[in-house]
Amino acid sequence: MDVRAVVDEVSKVVRGKEEVVLRAVTCLLAGGHLLVEDIPGVGKTTLALALARAMDLSFSRIQFTSDLLPSDITGTSVFDQARKEFVFKEGPIFHNVVLADEINRATPKTQSALLEAMAERQVTVDGKTYRLPEPFFVIATQNPVEHYGTYPLPESQMDRFMMRINVGYPDRETEKDIVMGINPLEKVGAVRKVTTKEEILESISKVKDVYLSPEVAEFIVSIVRATREDPRILLGVSPRGAIHLAQCSRALAFVKGRDFVVPEDVIETAPYVLSHRIITREGAEGEGVVREILQKVEVPK
Repeated sequence: MDVRAVVDEVSKVVRGKEEVVLRAVTCLLAGGHLLVEDIPGVGKTTLALALARAMDLSFSRIQFTSDLLPSDITGTSVFDQARKEFVFKEGPIFHNVVLADEINRATPKTQSALLEAMAERQVTVDGKTYRLPEPFFVIATQNPVEHYGTYPLPESQMDRFMMRINVGYPDRETEKDIVMGINPLEKVGAVRKVTTKEEILESISKVKDVYLSPEVAEFIVSIVRATREDPRILLGVSPRGAIHLAQCSRALAFVKGRDFVVPEDVIETAPYVLSHRIITREGAEGEGVVREILQKVEVPK
């Protein structure tokens, strides 16, 4: 899989956000799921749709609302009159790239249906288990500012997301184009397919074989344990967070053309892997605290 080709192709419509696109691709190759926290209208949907098209993956968008049911995500069994039996009708979760838009607007029960599918990569309906397609990549969005009519994800569910990023406002020239009527979402149809599903699955398999030395593993453990000992943090990073940091570091090393992880890979990915897994005391900001911890932990030579 040519990661550079994917990033370049998606960046044609998600302009000025190459780092954002690269992090999303890294998360996919690491086998995780992505949480995008940002205000409406900055291109979250465009990013997800463009990624799916560039990588030739099936795509579905689920708009989360307070009346959304778990079966609206997973699917349901319907009685077939001709066959005289119940037939399972797949829900929108059965796609390679699933955009869970405004995930915090659905009830906890519905949120759990999605998060269970993310963790198990399968759904169970009426006692039967159905495997989800591979690769399977969930991009969930939520507005960090608006809280009216929302059901915030608890810490145990936030921990299911491998990375959390934000898109941010467009640069001046891109915003000028949008104002002049050049809508990036309308240009998604022109995104070319630059890789295949088979190449992506092969790359995901290769990421698992990227070498992680004992020294780098010790570095990851030191960072994670520092979050549990910092007085500004009420809840530190879980062991799952340490595993996800290792996986993302391997994926970033692969993206950069290496078959081994260096400490710089860990440092670069840590703020996006760890900051949403901690609870800070009042007045402390999660990502800022993580970046300060990274400066204090000794880097292996």
